[in-house]
Amino acid sequence: MTASNRTLSLGAFLMATGHHVAAWRHPDVPADAGLSFRHYKHLAQVAEAAKFDAVFVADSVAAPSAPIASRMARSDHFEPLTLLSALAAVTERIGLIATVTTSYNEPYHVARKFASLDHLSGGRAGWNLVTSDNAAEALNFNRSEHLGHAERYARAREFHEVVTGLWDSWEDDAFLRDKASGQYYDPAKLHVLNHEGEHFQVRGPLNVARSPQGRPVVVQAGSSETGRELAAQTAEVVFTAQTSLAAARDFYADIKGRLPRYGRQADELKIMPGVFVVVADSEAEAQEKHEAFQELVEPEVGVALLSRMLGNFDLSAYPLDGPLPELPLTDSGQRSRQLLLTELAGKENLTLAQLGKRIAGGRGHYSLVGTPQRIADELQAWFEQGAADGFNVLVPHLPGGLEDVANQLVPELQRRGLFRRDYAGSTLREHLGLARPHNRFA
Repeated sequence: MTASNRTLSLGAFLMATGHHVAAWRHPDVPADAGLSFRHYKHLAQVAEAAKFDAVFVADSVAAPSAPIASRMARSDHFEPLTLLSALAAVTERIGLIATVTTSYNEPYHVARKFASLDHLSGGRAGWNLVTSDNAAEALNFNRSEHLGHAERYARAREFHEVVTGLWDSWEDDAFLRDKASGQYYDPAKLHVLNHEGEHFQVRGPLNVARSPQGRPVVVQAGSSETGRELAAQTAEVVFTAQTSLAAARDFYADIKGRLPRYGRQADELKIMPGVFVVVADSEAEAQEKHEAFQELVEPEVGVALLSRMLGNFDLSAYPLDGPLPELPLTDSGQRSRQLLLTELAGKENLTLAQLGKRIAGGRGHYSLVGTPQRIADELQAWFEQGAADGFNVLVPHLPGGLEDVANQLVPELQRRGLFRRDYAGSTLREHLGLARPHNRFA
């Protein structure tokens, strides 16, 4: 795709009631959305009608444990692969991306489940590879404490190697299923992995045929130094939080610049920063919409969210009207998000309560509140000035926020020739402009 006809990618980042921490309290939001399939079906179909590349479902394998968690709406939600398998049956073209951690899973399970989803959906599966930034997850998996940052990433690198190796267990035409001859598969086209490494010993082969996309799309969300290196080596899409055009351009150039050392080209990896969007016909209406959610934020809830985003530090003992305390570099959480939020607090001289309220919607992602034209101007600038290949869209509340984006912002992007009016292909790889990978053993 040339620069002149390049179009951006859009992901719809679905989070039950919405991304705003107080969204569940709004009268327009179904409070039980986390366990409502009807709700998620509607969201996926809205995103598909708007021609989004994919819907994305994040995950954690631990319920929030802070005392204030009883006043937050993120303790009950579907397991994402189960949810996306169901959504595959009620959608036709949109990609289906789910987070699954490498810290508390086994490679064979992950390879099998995503290969199955790719078959069930006709080639629309994507795996968001994360290392877990929630230390509480360790307590659910026979551990007394979370793995350290370096160990998590070393395990993740080997985990990816095993999963992608298992996805190549069978060549594309290995299964003959010839009733006349009695030959079910060609044994010459079966490849046993026999992996033996520091963290895993996995024989293989996978008991799922090679999937429609060759392998599901691999997404990663780490932006720390270690995360960037892992992304350059393994990822095909990178989700990231950046707060300005300048920072996003630096990140984009850095990640793309690392690819050649792994024998990769720039177009083999798509960078999609998160953007928190509140859109309305006028600036005043958009601000009014946003403020309606901000007014529902209890200071203690905002600080509890902040504690989680900074790396699981307990901030409840610090005064709400005081500054963010100096914190050691997290070894269990997201270092990149900790650095981003610490920088934001210092630059704007925010109190703890102010910082908690500031991130209540976008959690540190770039936030845009305004008309379709103004928001499209910003997205176009990032896209055309080397800061993004597309965006992972966060909205304050669901379903209304996504409907607003689909009905107001997407048509403006289409009018400018920045976004598709219809799908050209049927797989997630085709939507993203990513090549179908060759089988490493063939």
